[in-house]
Amino acid sequence: MNGLAKTPTQLGVKNVAQSNNLAGFGFAQKTPRTNSKQTLASLKPWLRVQALNVTRHAAALRPFRQNEFGTDPASPTDAQINAVNQLIASLRVQLMQISKQVTLAAESPMYQMDSQRLQELMMTAEHAHDWVRAIEQIWDFYFELFGQRQSQFSNWLLGCDRIALDCYQDVYMGLGVARSIPAPAPFSYVKTGFSPATFRRGIPLSKLSQQINPFPLIQLPYHRLVNPWTLGAILHEVSHNLQTDLDLRQVIPRAIRERLLQAGMSRNVAAVWTKWHSETFADMSGLLLGGPAFVASLMDIAARSPKATLYFNPAKPHPIPYLRVFINIELVHRMGFPQEAQKYRRMWERIYPNSRAGNIPSEILRTFGKAHKLVVDTICFSEYEQLGNKTLAEVTGFKPQHQEMVEEAGERLATGNDPGIIPERLLIPASRWALDNRLAEPRMITKNFYDALARR
Repeated sequence: MNGLAKTPTQLGVKNVAQSNNLAGFGFAQKTPRTNSKQTLASLKPWLRVQALNVTRHAAALRPFRQNEFGTDPASPTDAQINAVNQLIASLRVQLMQISKQVTLAAESPMYQMDSQRLQELMMTAEHAHDWVRAIEQIWDFYFELFGQRQSQFSNWLLGCDRIALDCYQDVYMGLGVARSIPAPAPFSYVKTGFSPATFRRGIPLSKLSQQINPFPLIQLPYHRLVNPWTLGAILHEVSHNLQTDLDLRQVIPRAIRERLLQAGMSRNVAAVWTKWHSETFADMSGLLLGGPAFVASLMDIAARSPKATLYFNPAKPHPIPYLRVFINIELVHRMGFPQEAQKYRRMWERIYPNSRAGNIPSEILRTFGKAHKLVVDTICFSEYEQLGNKTLAEVTGFKPQHQEMVEEAGERLATGNDPGIIPERLLIPASRWALDNRLAEPRMITKNFYDALARR
């Protein structure tokens, strides 16, 4: 049943007479036989109501209308609404079949006359209500997400959508071979909490009762949205989806493991770096998409107490925050920004001068100098068939001349002028440039950032 509610039997619910000692409460253990017309007269309308309730519940879980959440650019696209409607419709078909069973049984004299069959009918009705709740959970999830596009956040979320779409377009246009175009596009929404997150296309989600997510979802905390220079998170989360859509989620970890083992690293070291593959890929891709300012955005979240920043948790897929920044600094250097790499390195080492202040395993620290360079090279500068025999840095690579565009766009954002034809994703580092150089008040940078995206 695709991970939805199980039947009462599967849930371990026994027959009422088996699961309860009714005799102990003064009730007979056997069902009394009766043909009482009075009982049937009372039972028939009640059974009809049970069938009616299930049918009406199923009918209420209707598809979303195309214009239900507005018609402006911030509204969900027709493709996104259609994808959700197809998911709900596929589940409603099965629900309607169960509802039909309840209706037919409720109208059958055979079921009305026999207590055992009545209990079977109640179990079927319970099964139907379980399906209703599961589908309603999905319906509510998207109703809330789509409804945000009618709120004060609509233009902000539209801007985030356009940044995510720009990332996809840049990567797919840079591939060495044509690939099927992913659709629908990513969809952004606000969620309270500390960390951004993403739900990738094509994976089962608990929020969807383990049904398949039809398009990428980018979850962004409010405090990131209000500070657009921290939205390097979008580039990171979109890159998780790109790794999936480009069929690199199995290829990359294998390549990392083989590269490290060939270099003489232990299996334990190789296993740790392999576990970190997805988050490292998302960082590398985000940095290649957004340029050196991505590291500043990363440092915003990695810089915590020494205990937290230098803490190794073997169960987590994220690299140790302390080491994670150095991994990104290595890529900044390889991208042709040695001065920026040195600047970030000096800042990070000044904040955390002692690499052994935490619980990082000595073997990881001892091999890090060599291992992180091999991992960066494997992810960013090795050719992959999935990329058309190109490297990730060739497919999407931020270059020194792009930084000049970022700085000019930052100056324009600060004055409220049109930043021009600069790609949407580069408005993030442009806002960071404007902030770092105090070209305008933070609230003005934020306003002009979203205004520029809304005009696209």
